[in-house]
Amino acid sequence: MIPIFKPSYNEEELEVLKETLQSGWTGMGPKTREFEERFAEYIGVRHAVAVNSCTAALHLALMVMGVKGYEVIAPPITFISTIHAIFYNVATPVFTDIYPDTLNINVDEIKKNISPMTRAIVVVHYGGHPCDMDPILKIAKEHNIKVIEDAAHGCGGQYKGRMIGSLGDIACFSFHAVKNLSTGDGGMITTNDPEIFERLKRLRWLGINQDTWSRANKGRTYSWRYDVEEMGFKYTMNDIAASIGLVQLKKLDVNNEKRREIATRYNRAFSDLKWIETPIQRDYAKSAHHNYVIKTNRRDQLNEWLKDKGVSSSVHYIPCNQFEMYKGYGKATPIADQVWKRLLTLPLYPDLTEVDFNIIVESVRSFKTV
Repeated sequence: MIPIFKPSYNEEELEVLKETLQSGWTGMGPKTREFEERFAEYIGVRHAVAVNSCTAALHLALMVMGVKGYEVIAPPITFISTIHAIFYNVATPVFTDIYPDTLNINVDEIKKNISPMTRAIVVVHYGGHPCDMDPILKIAKEHNIKVIEDAAHGCGGQYKGRMIGSLGDIACFSFHAVKNLSTGDGGMITTNDPEIFERLKRLRWLGINQDTWSRANKGRTYSWRYDVEEMGFKYTMNDIAASIGLVQLKKLDVNNEKRREIATRYNRAFSDLKWIETPIQRDYAKSAHHNYVIKTNRRDQLNEWLKDKGVSSSVHYIPCNQFEMYKGYGKATPIADQVWKRLLTLPLYPDLTEVDFNIIVESVRSFKTV
């Protein structure tokens, strides 16, 4: 089967892993710190904190934004981590409808759903296409609301020339196996606030105020002294993942350009098929092209057809407010309720071969004759 996603690794990742393993330090240490510094520089923010998943990143980001006991506006078309993190913080999700084209949160719907209990807005840059941030940030400022960017899909994308992850009060990235920058698993939180940065470092390491690497490098001998300042979590990244991340970061722009080229070729190949709606890119956006999602009224039939042709496809996502535990939160989301039934994700990754690309295109195009 041609997979939907596939990480792009080669000898560079193998070499850096060998170096890290031979160093004798594989926990959170010098490679993690270097990855944080390089990533913050790339995104254009002052600080980055590496963690073991984007789910952990969202949990901590919402925690330091002080959402406990309040409402958090969020779109339903997202992976459940976005909404679970709201519950982890004993806050209430307010599902808010989306635009039918980009699948990003609708600015007008945000305005409707703001209440005196609203503490934050989580914007999800679906598929790597940035949300329309300027009006969202304006609304947030008017109501003294925090903006958290869920940038799990968005690594390397831009909004009006500014990097995704540098736009809101805080941002969360995923380095899961299928993401544009993949370390197998992992995540990153970006912020410009030095106090939040220091607190995040404690929270990701059980509330301890000095990590092991710092204590090992404060003199000639290892220091066992530290304090525990608050309840934290075991959310640390390790140097194995960070080593891969450093190599992947160097390749990110090139690999995203490959994704962009493949997406453009798909659009061209399907342009004459009236039964397919291809993804759009708004003028303000430079998408990271994490996925390639078409819309069709024959989604389920096409999914089965492609499976028989050896082509994987999937749905991203069932709206979260349709899951049993999330029902009843927020207002009606008629656009999300309808559009998800038409979504189908086709294979997209930097190392997609010409042969496989042609198989995918021909398989989709031949479906119309069935």
